[in-house]
Amino acid sequence: MSTIVSFKNVQKTYDGETLVVKNLNLDIEEGEFLTMLGPSGSGKTTCLMMLAGFETATHGEILLQGKPINRIPPERRNIGMVFQSYALFPHKSVAENLAFPLKVRKIARDEIARKVKRALAMVNMEKFANRMPAQLSGGQQQRIAVARALVFEPALVLMDEPLGALDKQLREQMQYEIKQIHEQSGLTVVYVTHDQGEALTMSDRIAVFNNGIIQQLASPSALYEKPENAFVARFIGESNELKGIVSAVDRERCTVDLDGGHRVRASAGSAIRKTGSASISLRPERIAVGESAHACDNVFSGGVKDLIYYGDHLRVVMQVCGRNDFIVKLPNDGAVRQLRIGDSVDIGWMAEACRALQ
Repeated sequence: MSTIVSFKNVQKTYDGETLVVKNLNLDIEEGEFLTMLGPSGSGKTTCLMMLAGFETATHGEILLQGKPINRIPPERRNIGMVFQSYALFPHKSVAENLAFPLKVRKIARDEIARKVKRALAMVNMEKFANRMPAQLSGGQQQRIAVARALVFEPALVLMDEPLGALDKQLREQMQYEIKQIHEQSGLTVVYVTHDQGEALTMSDRIAVFNNGIIQQLASPSALYEKPENAFVARFIGESNELKGIVSAVDRERCTVDLDGGHRVRASAGSAIRKTGSASISLRPERIAVGESAHACDNVFSGGVKDLIYYGDHLRVVMQVCGRNDFIVKLPNDGAVRQLRIGDSVDIGWMAEACRALQ
């Protein structure tokens, strides 16, 4: 697999003082689906806009297929772009919207017709070629926006929060469809979102941004199972955080003494090499309750403060280890239906289920 995009020591500032992007070094592989994920103001969208050519890097170099593109205008970069706002021409039909980028490139008329038909087929919209954008639903308009980004067969497709305006069910359907298009076409996709679930569902790799820096670059499973710092643990999925002092380190495990006298055995994150302050990240679904807790490395007594019904699972808010907002997720079966607010129950988790981070 070859590298299609490289950011080399890229920085961006708007005011000459504050760096929105700080010394970014990132290689994107040909054919992969890479997501830039992070909160508002983290630098992810700025990186995408610099790659697209709508923003200029203050320092450093961006390479596309091995060639510097910093000074190449957006229309000459051969990059497809999909926005949240669809950005379709309201006065042009669906077919005319798709033909526009081909006409700009002076493609022959019969070739335009062939490419437009092929792009519509990729998004299952062949029957809508003569419709106007106003005659389409939000999901249909987004399919056309995706087709327009693919129609001229670009080297790279960039997507900036493309599903943000859709409702939950349609958004999930479009996630699946975009991923299918990516897998079938072999395109390279760079996707920007602040939605963790979207990133985990669609991506080959995820770059988690905060304060203009990539905090971690890894596969979805690696980010979820082995976050490298507390920010990534908090931002990817849901996590209980317990703070304490590392009192012992034994290869890949460590012992953390929590405030209040409790002690936890945990897997040691990459930064845990010696004693010192640390936070423990523990996913709510990795916690056992009742008799099954007694076989775990870490066993505590907890008080049930609230029970929230989610259909397929029960969210239990507990008082544990001095925390009043400790979350446990349990599958909705007969055992959990016996829990009541005010109950005192044993809970536990294995050392491998929690991760000590610095």
